[in-house]
Amino acid sequence: MHHGLHYTMPEHTRVPVVVTVHDLTFFDHPEWHERAKVRVFRRAIRVASRRAVAVLCVSNRTAQRLEELCHPDARVFVVPHGVDLARFRPAPSSGSSVGTDVRTFTDPSAKDEAILEALSVREPYVLFLGTLEPRKAVPELVAAFDSIADRARELSLVLAGRPGWGAAQVERQVAMSRHADRVIRTGWVPDEAVPALLRKAAVVAYPAKEEGFGLPALEALACGAPLVTTAGTVMSDLAGAAALTAAPGSVNELAEALEAALSDGDAASKRRELGLEIAARYTWEASADAHVAAYRWAAEHARK
Repeated sequence: MHHGLHYTMPEHTRVPVVVTVHDLTFFDHPEWHERAKVRVFRRAIRVASRRAVAVLCVSNRTAQRLEELCHPDARVFVVPHGVDLARFRPAPSSGSSVGTDVRTFTDPSAKDEAILEALSVREPYVLFLGTLEPRKAVPELVAAFDSIADRARELSLVLAGRPGWGAAQVERQVAMSRHADRVIRTGWVPDEAVPALLRKAAVVAYPAKEEGFGLPALEALACGAPLVTTAGTVMSDLAGAAALTAAPGSVNELAEALEAALSDGDAASKRRELGLEIAARYTWEASADAHVAAYRWAAEHARK
């Protein structure tokens, strides 16, 4: 059995092949990707649809779009990702710290605070977590933050993630911002810092215009963080009433959602509890079980 985890598969093999397709934006939004990758991954997805025994899609939206675009001969399984609930949870656990200047704390809350200090992040803040690339709508988030920053004078915007293709748009938007000094760029952050950043955030903003799954949104819910994400996407499907949403690319709606998330205490508490319930349904154990079921099906049907 061979499992191609990222769209591709060996085209000449005698073993059963399973391929994971994350999203179809290479077809629907080629402008969000480098031109060479569009050619490579469009072909790879078409090949997988014809030649793999099974294709695994990370959401119903991805599976439906694959059926519409590629009419796969392979059987399509929907296998969502999971969240590590031992790491991503409202009450932080003790463990190793980030950076050589940070002590190991017995108080988990103090450990989170030390992680933020090592990253030069100060509360309160709006957090974006992910690669800075066109589909993530980070320039729109910077503009939305800029529009509310005068009314939330202590608030900062933290952009945590590596620059990706097209990140120059983010740089231009930050440079244009009246509050550029309150936009914190951490770059890549180590794995152990991610839950702390999510837990301590006043709001987690994940305004991506489209995703196959949107794992950062689920991890935010698991940490009990207020979540703002994009309407009509897999993230809004996943989060439901646990998140506030804005139309894709709308700076005004995004700003309104951020302000609402910062201000409505009782409603925010209800969304938080619902978010924790939702996140608890998505475990890596369940994802692994679904993978095994797909492998067994593929192995049985490849022999026929």
